[in-house]
Amino acid sequence: MSQRGRTLVFAALGAVMCTTALMPSAGAATGSGSGSGTGEEKRSYAETHRLTADDVDDINALNESAPAASSAGPSFRAPDSDERVTPPAEPLDRMPDPYRPSYGRAETIVNNYIRKWQQVYSHRDGRKQQMTEEQREWLSYGCVGVTWVNSGQYPTNRLAFAFFDEDKYKNELKNGRPRSGETRAEFEGRVAKDSFDEAKGFQRARDVASVMNKALENAHDEGAYLDNLKKELANGNDALRNEDARSPFYSALRNTPSFKDRNGGNHDPSKMKAVIYSKHFWSGQDRSGSSDKRKYGDPEAFRPDRGTGLVDMSRDRNIPRSPTSPGESFVNFDYGWFGAQTEADADKTVWTHGNHYHAPNGSLGAMHVYESKFRNWSDGYSDFDRGAYVVTFVPKSWNTAPDKVTQGWP
Repeated sequence: MSQRGRTLVFAALGAVMCTTALMPSAGAATGSGSGSGTGEEKRSYAETHRLTADDVDDINALNESAPAASSAGPSFRAPDSDERVTPPAEPLDRMPDPYRPSYGRAETIVNNYIRKWQQVYSHRDGRKQQMTEEQREWLSYGCVGVTWVNSGQYPTNRLAFAFFDEDKYKNELKNGRPRSGETRAEFEGRVAKDSFDEAKGFQRARDVASVMNKALENAHDEGAYLDNLKKELANGNDALRNEDARSPFYSALRNTPSFKDRNGGNHDPSKMKAVIYSKHFWSGQDRSGSSDKRKYGDPEAFRPDRGTGLVDMSRDRNIPRSPTSPGESFVNFDYGWFGAQTEADADKTVWTHGNHYHAPNGSLGAMHVYESKFRNWSDGYSDFDRGAYVVTFVPKSWNTAPDKVTQGWP
């Protein structure tokens, strides 16, 4: 990465530098994870952590290159990302050190996360595996890297779910009013953001994953799985039963690389399980649209279908929020890995994510990995006004999505 002058900005770090360390407690900002909103403004990531405009530019550029890296292999080097390096291999028998508690989460350096991953999450058919060079390359991309290495593929976000309270939104538009100094565009963007409820969006994704997992049981070909799935949806009177046959909902399993891998699902649905991850991002991504929507959010964008909860992510281009005042700079997204935890209380679930790409010899420094409780994860920063909860699949023989996740290392 070029050593340009690094002017401090009040910015938000997302993308490959993802929203993580020392986040404010849940509910301390507008539009908390529960969608309640307190009337206070969230701060951006860079404002909190004194990032520079060049930091944000480099992070966003690297993040936009990550999909190309997912198909190019370990030798791929993104332009202007000379500082990113692949973490070194860790001995398979080396135990991890305890994580550091930090504001409702546990924090550790990426090398130590690799040690924990090898001990706890690496198992294939019950046997521990050393994280490969390719997997360490994926991980080096930061927050998206954590989801990448655990799901086995770069996130596609095809089966994204959210919850939007239409009645709350309409009522606030009708009866509410802009705050002092707030424009109409700011008001409408804020009301739309506060009408999303991440806890309910997460629960919808969990419900769908549960139905899918029932359908996967004893289904040894895709036809049997789809028949089971349609039956389960009909029994539950779920609106997803009316999805078109060409819907990504029905094609998700066959489009999962590990389903076709002979060492994974090997085309046998009963060997797979549905799991969950999350993405935070900005709604105003239409560069041909109004500047107000790019700054304050697009109230109509990325709303879920009222019946199914599905979010059409086809227009998500990882475009960050536009500055609202001189000197601002925002990052484009954050990813968190949930897996298949069975803890019923959302607030007790653990979400694994990273702070930024691994640059131990650069200005950003080494990548850190965080294990956050749901309220910390869902609270977010001013960089984002949307939170989607995505269902994907991993082989049951993998242990990257266990039933229980212990925060830190006991």
